Amino acid sequence: MSYSKGPRNSRPRRGSRPPRFEEEGDTIALLESVGPVETPPDMESFDELDLSPIMRKALVEAGFTKPSPIQAALIPHALAGTDVIGQARTGTGKTAAFSIPILEQLDSLEDCRDPQAIIIVPTRELADQVAGEAQRLAHGLPTEIAVLSGGKNMNRQLRQLENGVQIVVGTPGRVHDHLQRGTLRTDKVWCVVLDEADRMLDIGFRPQIERIMRKCPRNRQTLLLSATLPAVVRRLAESYMQEPVVIDCCRNEMAVETIEQRYFTIAQDRKVELIERLLEREDPEQAIVFCRTKRGTDRLYRHLARTYHGKCGAIHGDMQQRERDRVLQELRDRKLKILVATDVVGRGIDITTISHIVNFDVPQDCDDYVHRVGRTGRMGREGIAFTFVVPGEGEVLTSIEQRINKLLVRDTLEGFEPVVVAEPEPEVEVEQAPARKSLNPMNRKRKSRR
Repeated sequence: MSYSKGPRNSRPRRGSRPPRFEEEGDTIALLESVGPVETPPDMESFDELDLSPIMRKALVEAGFTKPSPIQAALIPHALAGTDVIGQARTGTGKTAAFSIPILEQLDSLEDCRDPQAIIIVPTRELADQVAGEAQRLAHGLPTEIAVLSGGKNMNRQLRQLENGVQIVVGTPGRVHDHLQRGTLRTDKVWCVVLDEADRMLDIGFRPQIERIMRKCPRNRQTLLLSATLPAVVRRLAESYMQEPVVIDCCRNEMAVETIEQRYFTIAQDRKVELIERLLEREDPEQAIVFCRTKRGTDRLYRHLARTYHGKCGAIHGDMQQRERDRVLQELRDRKLKILVATDVVGRGIDITTISHIVNFDVPQDCDDYVHRVGRTGRMGREGIAFTFVVPGEGEVLTSIEQRINKLLVRDTLEGFEPVVVAEPEPEVEVEQAPARKSLNPMNRKRKSRR
C-alpha cells in the first residue's frame, strides 16, 4: 500500500542480507543454525500488530476479529523482511498471514507498474481464492492483482500484465510460461510466496518453481507455507531461503482438533449403498466426498445426483476450468449440498460451511488424508470426517493414524456391520501318488527330418 512505502524501505530488508551460501553443506548448516522452532504468541487483537489504519479497517470489513496463530507469528517476521517457513494446518488463516504484510508494503501502481510480489499455489481454484482474499484485504486502497493460471484466457492475462500489476497469484506452470514468453517481468519482485509447497512439489512442479525462484532477485524475501514439511520441502528451503525463521503452528498434531474422525470397514461392492445411508443419517450442511479416480468420481456423482436433484456436483482434473469454477461457486453459494471430487480440491479450498468429509476411497498418501480432512473444521468450526476402509487397506489406516497421532473411531450402521475376514481353513495333507517323471521339453528327442 502506498502509505507504507517509507516504513518498508527503512526496515533492514533485502540489501542488508548476508551473501548467499553457494555450497550445499553451507546452506544446510545455515538452515540448522536457525535454532529452536518458534511457536505462535498469544494475541487477542490485531491491534497488537504493527498495522496501518487502512489495514485495520479492511480487517474489520472482512470480519477478522483476532489473529490466528499463524497470523500472529508470521506477520511480524514478514513485515521485518525475514524469510519464513510456516507450518500450519489448512483452515488456519495462512492466506491472510502472508497477504497482510505484502499489502502493507506495496508501492503504488504509479510508482511501480511491474509485479512486486509473486504468490505461487498448486491449483487454479486456490489461485482464484488467494487472489480474492487478497483483494478483500486490500479494501480501501486500489490494488491490482493478476491471476495467472491454466484454463484462463491468455490474452486477458497479457493485457493485465501490460497495464501493470502489483501482485501476481498463479500456478507454477502458467507463471513459468509467462516467464518464457517474456511477458512477466520479475526485476521489481521483492517477495515470493510458496503456498501449499508440499503439494506443489508432490505433483511434480519442482523444476518450474526453481526456475521461477532463479528469475527473481536473489535478495528477495521468501515465505514458504506448508501443512507438512517433508524432506523435499526442506531441501527447497535450503537452496532458496536465507536464514529463515521456522514457525510451527501444528503442535505435533496433523489433524484439526475440532474434527471428529471415524471409519467404516466395508466391502468394495457395498460402498455406494453405505454412502447413501450415511448421508441420509448425517444430513450434512455441506459435504465433500473424495474419490481416488476421475472415472470413479463421475460414476458416484451420477448415482448421488438421482437422490440430490440439482444439489450434487462433481469436480476433477478432466473438467473444463469454466465448469470447475461454476461448481465451486455453487458450493460457496450453498446451492450444492454434496460435492464429489478428486484431490484437486483437497488442498487450500476454504469454504467454512463444509460440515462433513467422506473418504469414499482411502487416499494413497497420508498427507492427502490430512488435507482432505482439513476441508472441514475451518477456522475453529466443528466438523466430522468418515473414511471407508475395504479389506486389505488396514495398513493404510494404521499409517494414517500414526501420521496424525490419533486413532480413528470405528463407526457402524445397521446392515453394514464390520467386515470380518474369515480365517483360512487348515490344509489337510492328502497322500499324493508318486509324480510321474517327465522329460524336460527342451531335452526331448525329436524325430529327425528327412
